[in-house]
Amino acid sequence: TRMIVENDELRDKLLFKPPAYTYPGDCPICCLPLSLDLRQSTVADCCSKIICNGCNHANQMRELKESLQPKCAFCRKPNPSTNSQREKQRRIRIEANDPIALCHEGVEQLKKGNNRKAHEYLTRAAELGDVEAHFKLSESYVVGRGVEKDRAKEIFHLEEAAIGGHPIARYNLGCQESHNRNAARTVQHFIIAACQGHDGAVKALLDLFKRGFVVKDDLATILRKHKAAVDATKSPQREDAEKFLRLRFGA
Repeated sequence: TRMIVENDELRDKLLFKPPAYTYPGDCPICCLPLSLDLRQSTVADCCSKIICNGCNHANQMRELKESLQPKCAFCRKPNPSTNSQREKQRRIRIEANDPIALCHEGVEQLKKGNNRKAHEYLTRAAELGDVEAHFKLSESYVVGRGVEKDRAKEIFHLEEAAIGGHPIARYNLGCQESHNRNAARTVQHFIIAACQGHDGAVKALLDLFKRGFVVKDDLATILRKHKAAVDATKSPQREDAEKFLRLRFGA
């Protein structure tokens, strides 16, 4: 029993230590933190780098202006012109056990409804440390997607994702603890998520402040850190890309 308690204490120390990394990390080209909104970045099939829309857009505009062959903004491999070429590039990264490629393939399989195959890819990616794969697995264990529903495994994968710097996983853990009426743990999770730039965590903390679970000075510090995290993901290049996409797709 003592060993279990000590292990739980060590787990909590790890769980509530502010992560040094926030998923999805930094763009490998501009080196700015990527937005938590995954629509603001793209996974390159050729090299599995997650590249922000700003850098992708700037690269495409340069190629268009100079009449250059379209290439990956990071590794400079020519862009595939057919679906079969694109699939070949993805298979190369998957066979190389690239965790991002494995997770991406797992997500694609989920979209196709191949839940068991998706689970295999996501499990492989999670074993290699991919935090998004852990998060997707937690969702699978909630609804029984390709696996039996399992509360313990759901929480395990949520915690692994949160420890690895996944803000949405962290926020979900806060919601779980709120449901369990554990105010102290709820606040801790929401604070970490908010400082990573998660808007939902800020709203939750504002509500907790009104109910007396967060003090004014702490809230002010958290709001400053949240703003800093969000502002760090912005750049003129990314704003140009967003304007272009809005004009093109009416988003």
